[in-house]
Amino acid sequence: MKLDEFYHQFHVWLVNNGQSYVFGLIILFIGFWIIKLIKTRLRARLARNEVDSALRPFFVSLTITALYILLILTVFKIIGFELTILSAIVGALGVGASLALSGTFQNFAGGVLILLLKPFELHDDITAQGQEGVVTSIQLFYTVVLTYDNRTVIIPNGKLFNEVIVNINREGKRRVDFELKLGYIVEIDQVKNIINAAIKDTPGILSKPAPLVGVIALELDGIRFTVRVWVNTKDYLTTKIKLQEKIIKDLREADVKLPTHHLLPGT
Repeated sequence: MKLDEFYHQFHVWLVNNGQSYVFGLIILFIGFWIIKLIKTRLRARLARNEVDSALRPFFVSLTITALYILLILTVFKIIGFELTILSAIVGALGVGASLALSGTFQNFAGGVLILLLKPFELHDDITAQGQEGVVTSIQLFYTVVLTYDNRTVIIPNGKLFNEVIVNINREGKRRVDFELKLGYIVEIDQVKNIINAAIKDTPGILSKPAPLVGVIALELDGIRFTVRVWVNTKDYLTTKIKLQEKIIKDLREADVKLPTHHLLPGT
């Protein structure tokens, strides 16, 4: 008797709900096939649009996961599964995870924005977070900078993207600025001629934009000359050192009296 009752209840359930379950399974299999097709085409589109290789797996994974979740929720809705409790549990877990991993999410978002907007790229010289050096690696959560004194600095992308970033070599050339303070007894034209001759004799200095040499300030204890020349970024430090050394030597050879202080301060 109990077995007959079971078969009867199962038959009633099958008549009332079977169509929904069959339709749900059909939608599930069709959805899997469509998502697989989208995954293949999405990978091809990202490669064709030259999206950064570090971002492609993330975008593909995020899109496909979202589609799978949407498909499963749709199938549950079709077969009449109650989603209220499940939605509440997922929502609570999501809030807890976001609070626990807020710093991680910030670094992740910063990494995605850096790879998309490209404020700097690999091998760029940058100044950020009080560090100056060459970018050796850009990851989703952090960026690695090798400083000029050979220290490896790992900077979280959240902090990096939300602060000022100076990209030193993006423009390809850089201006060398420094000043020279001499006494009032010197001849201004003589000093300018000596400096201009030193500029012409120093390799690595660009002719355009044109170099600038002149008096920038008159102070109680002397005249302050400014020297501004343009160089390729990679030659910045070596050219600055060579030019300063040559100017000092040429001024001494011309018997221009040099002060004992305020000589060639960096600017």
